[in-house]
Amino acid sequence: MGEIAKQSIRGTIATYLGALISVITTFCVLTRFLTAEEIGLSRTLVDAGTLFIGLAQLGTTSSVIRFYPYFKTEDHKDHGFFFWTIIVPLLGFVLISVLYIILQNPIKHFFEEKSALFVNYFYYVLPLAFFMLYQTVFETNSNARMRIVFPRTVREVIIRLLLLVLYILYAFAGLSLDGFVVSLCGVYAIAALLNIVYLFSTDSISLKPDMGFVKSNPELVRRYLLYTGFLFLSAIASVAAPLISGFFVSAKMGLDYTGIFYVALNMAALVCIPSRSLNAIASPELSQTFKDNDSGHRSLLLKQVSSNLFLIGCFILLAIWINIDLIYHILPNGEIYASARLTVLLLSLSQLLLSAFSIALLAINYSRHYYFSLICSAILTACTIVLNNQLIPLYGINGSALANCLSYIIFFVCVLLVVRIFLHTTPLSAAHLKTLLLTAVLFAANEAVTHFCPELNIWLSSVVRSAVILGLFAAVAWVWRISPDINEYIRKKLKRD
Repeated sequence: MGEIAKQSIRGTIATYLGALISVITTFCVLTRFLTAEEIGLSRTLVDAGTLFIGLAQLGTTSSVIRFYPYFKTEDHKDHGFFFWTIIVPLLGFVLISVLYIILQNPIKHFFEEKSALFVNYFYYVLPLAFFMLYQTVFETNSNARMRIVFPRTVREVIIRLLLLVLYILYAFAGLSLDGFVVSLCGVYAIAALLNIVYLFSTDSISLKPDMGFVKSNPELVRRYLLYTGFLFLSAIASVAAPLISGFFVSAKMGLDYTGIFYVALNMAALVCIPSRSLNAIASPELSQTFKDNDSGHRSLLLKQVSSNLFLIGCFILLAIWINIDLIYHILPNGEIYASARLTVLLLSLSQLLLSAFSIALLAINYSRHYYFSLICSAILTACTIVLNNQLIPLYGINGSALANCLSYIIFFVCVLLVVRIFLHTTPLSAAHLKTLLLTAVLFAANEAVTHFCPELNIWLSSVVRSAVILGLFAAVAWVWRISPDINEYIRKKLKRD
């Protein structure tokens, strides 16, 4: 875990810096100077672009990580592998673009009643998706080479800084809504450019395909194409599912509610931040365990990554929930967004599951049983669609968040069963049970205090409860040695200082 820990910590620093920028953006600009409908429009455009690129990649995100070990050389070259990681998504982009235009009428009909503003910018999704696609492709290539810090900084820090500047220009410099949407596309174009320049600076890629290597390894090429083609089908389900809730809110309730939902999701997403770096750097090592048939190291890796992320995620979830009233109190126009208080909790639980157990889904994708990811993803998508359709009319955006949470519970139960039965391992350990017990006790204690003790001052109440409850969480986790990795890292830092 040494290199994984070092890289993930650096990546996590960049990610939390990005989260800080996001908080500043939300609290100081977005909710103060933009309407909920305008926030909802920008979110829906980005979500549409995300769904678009998930399909256009044709499964290359996972296939790059899985097959790069077979192409890399001792002098850090890749036999022209980078060339194919550009060509395959380009073909996918053309294919999905054609389908997007052909299906424009039913797509517009889905949104036009409650979210007509999105329909006005229907075609802007295409350039936005193109730049988002290649930003992701270049980032994945960096991750495969275990260079996550710079692309993570681009995604989490530079993009958010550029978006902050864009929001300020829209709020204060008279930038039109049309100019805002065009500039949104430009933000991701800059991100893609930065990532490709960085990749070339590593001297580990080439735009010239090594046809000799390809011709001499027909079985490897066949496996790559089969795997990539299969994951295209899987992507239809797995990429769509996390975005369905937002689309349903837009279509059934309007872009203003999408804006409220998006602000809640921004808070909940803090729970999943550590996993972005840790999974990115652990993925190549996990893929290598399948190439080397090293089941012992694979099992250890799954348990360590999952238990550490579950512990950190529970700590962040508690911190958010303890301070939820204070957050909405200081949020500009907080009374508009406070209706999503329960939404934040439900979305945070979804993010906790995603953070702790997405490493198990990666293990399925890199194994010879990768076809089960399609089945699991199809279950996730079906549950998300059905539950959103049933629960939004009953409970509004809380219903959408509940649908999201229940769908992820069902999904990860299926994923863990597949990992247990077919990979003969599990990410679950005693550390998960200890963390769950500790979190449940402290969560109940917080609810009891807020229910039975009168709140004289919202600031004082939040600070005291945060210090006591989070302090107890950290102390018990340390004494109980829930995460030996974290304990050892802190000991080393203290000795060094």
